[in-house]
Amino acid sequence: MTMPLPGLLAAALERRGELLTRLHAEGTDSYRLFHGTAEGAAGLTVDRYGGLLLVQSFHRSLPERDLAELEAFYSKALPGLALVYNDRSRPNSRICNRLAADMQSAAQAPRLAQELGVGYRIQGRHAGQDPWLFLDLRAARRRVMREAAGRSLLNVFAYTCGVGVAAAKVGASASVNVDFSISSLEVGMENARLNALPIQPDFVHCDAFAAMRQFCGLGQSQVVRGRRLPPFPRLAPRRFDLVVLDPPRYARSPFGVVDVIRDYPAVFKPALLCAAEGGTLICCNNAADAAREPWLEQLERSARKAGRAIREAEWIPPEDDFPSPDGRPPLKMVLLRV
Repeated sequence: MTMPLPGLLAAALERRGELLTRLHAEGTDSYRLFHGTAEGAAGLTVDRYGGLLLVQSFHRSLPERDLAELEAFYSKALPGLALVYNDRSRPNSRICNRLAADMQSAAQAPRLAQELGVGYRIQGRHAGQDPWLFLDLRAARRRVMREAAGRSLLNVFAYTCGVGVAAAKVGASASVNVDFSISSLEVGMENARLNALPIQPDFVHCDAFAAMRQFCGLGQSQVVRGRRLPPFPRLAPRRFDLVVLDPPRYARSPFGVVDVIRDYPAVFKPALLCAAEGGTLICCNNAADAAREPWLEQLERSARKAGRAIREAEWIPPEDDFPSPDGRPPLKMVLLRV
């Protein structure tokens, strides 16, 4: 650290002064308060989700003294927030620290977070590892809310369906959310119930490859190279005005392999074919070591090969609570008109 932790936290909060005023005015109480990689304490993040202060450390555990200083700082700067510390310094970023019984109860308590006037369910701890709402994706959800009114949306790798609920909130004609995890979709269903939505989103429990291949008309075989695939829902071919693609860095299933570093086109091509003529895709790449210009060139080549050339590309940067001194944030988001 270049200075003691309380000084870093204070400087970060001061830098966000105008931003937090704007966010609060538009119905947002969930944001990153400290982005350690860019603000002097690599691997440390502090996020607010409504009444929850979620502290996470990656790469190394947060020393007890630092945690005590952090808690003392925010108890004065932002009083009344319940602090939960998740040590994710072990391989695969799994939470490894035990909490006292009262803290564990507070960490598992269901809470409500607000973003852009939309309510989302949040917990400091749950059966998974990642928070139920990725705050750096706010810029994409904001853009979806600008784009989705009266249009159909396909949200692939939907996780807890934040994008789909945001689209439904502004009056999308349809919001279809696809994920292989039923527990994540159940959180998405709860998110939908929390809000007064003009339409009911659809939640599709299915491998993304199987869903996209059916929607785009390619079809999904039940047997591949003599091997019977796991059951999957039957879906009719359908094109969407807006497709949001936010795959994990790497995942393997019987239906295909997701590898955003080596083979992003494997997921991009079927998503592209699900988009209607004149439609829009918002594609995300969360791999820090993937440079954005070569990635976009890869998407453009893939689109040309598929006969669906990209007419326009626009970068969507994360918002100011995720500073990036070099202008190259780990999360790349690009809007494509096809």
